[in-house]
Parts: sequence; structure tokens; C-alpha cells
Amino acid sequence: MHLLIAVVNDPEKVDEIMSGYLELGITGATIINSEGMGRVLSHDIPIFAGLQTLISRSRPQNRTIFSVIGDDKVQPAIALLQEVCGDLTGPATGIAFTLPVDRVVGLAPELGGDQGTI
Repeated sequence: MHLLIAVVNDPEKVDEIMSGYLELGITGATIINSEGMGRVLSHDIPIFAGLQTLISRSRPQNRTIFSVIGDDKVQPAIALLQEVCGDLTGPATGIAFTLPVDRVVGLAPELGGDQGTI
């Protein structure tokens, strides 16, 4: 199992990502509003105000998606993110990464969770 973390710079793409996750058999995710360092620095620290010219004032916050998924779903999920968001190596698209998960508590049993080590 892995924790897939995806930061999506265009919040309007989240619905399409969630639909794609369902098609892949990924049935659980948590989505939170998030904000990148450049945006924070350009608004809150005067010395970095010049960064504002690089960041659109009207750009909404990012969305960060957390999902515990099986090993077999990692590559298809990242491919889906790239299909929906564009090449993640490009600017202003987002990022995605995974972390190994050794234990899950509270995940539905049909999704691979139990009270012990997975």
C-alpha cells in the first residue's frame, strides 16, 4: 500500500480526477485546500512582493488529494493525474508523490485496511 499525495494547481480538475480514481477502483480520498510557498511569500512577506508578478492574483488555492492505494494502482493513478493536469514536470500543473504505508487503521476492509500491519 502507498499514500498517494497529489497537489493539483487547478481546482476545477479535481472532479475529473475523482471520477478517474473511481474508474481505477480507488474509492477513498481526502481533499484539502492548500497554498504554495510562492503565493504565501508574495502576499505575507514584503521583501518577496516581486514574486506577485509571477503569480496571478486571481488564481485560486491548490487542492491536495490524499489517498491510500494498493501498489498496483500507483502507476495508473499517476498516469491519470498527468492526463488530467498535464505534464507534471511543467510549471503550474502540480506535483504527485507516494510514500509507503506500513499500517492503516480505519480504512474499510474491502480497501485493504485492518487493525494491523498490511
